[in-house]
Amino acid sequence: MFTGIVEELGKVVSIEPAGATGESLLLTLRGPLVSSDAGHGDSISVNGVCLTVVGRGEDTFTADVMKESLDRSSLGGLSVGSEVNLERAARVDGRLGGHIVQGHVDGTSRLLSRNPGDNWDVLRFSLPAELSPYVVEKGSITVDGTSLTVSAVSAPGADEEFFEVSLIPETLRATTLGGLPTGATVNIEVDVVAKYVERIASVAAIRSRA
Repeated sequence: MFTGIVEELGKVVSIEPAGATGESLLLTLRGPLVSSDAGHGDSISVNGVCLTVVGRGEDTFTADVMKESLDRSSLGGLSVGSEVNLERAARVDGRLGGHIVQGHVDGTSRLLSRNPGDNWDVLRFSLPAELSPYVVEKGSITVDGTSLTVSAVSAPGADEEFFEVSLIPETLRATTLGGLPTGATVNIEVDVVAKYVERIASVAAIRSRA
């Protein structure tokens, strides 16, 4: 479990095919802070994807990335030298500075536009139709592992569905979102509470008709 408060900007050190078919990857990343106390089996969020530490070096850690994660996220598009947002798993005795983030990416999105403001940037992202019901104005969303507040969202059924987030200077400085180019693909995770509510309501509706 994570909070979506990025601890460190890391870099990809190496990418190697893994498994008998080569459909998974062995990813090594440099992150002095998050790797300083990393142990075998620990969880670290990499651009919002929860990965398990399988090895550790000096200022680096290595993790397996299975095909499911590659299919659902943008990790397959990383290259050596790519910057990534890193966060260690949350401590149960710590503050929840962002929101409850599982590190289970729901899908990917694309940066449509960036509108610089007086002391912030407004970023507009595409919103996949299947995730649209879970995104609400002033609700929480995770973009590449960063906990953000939705500042605007398109009307249901719009020709081009989108959501917007407003980023303060600290977020622009401390995460990859500060230099994200228009057209770039990001990982998004919607608020898990919304998914549970939908599931409960759906099951209740079916049982009421039985």
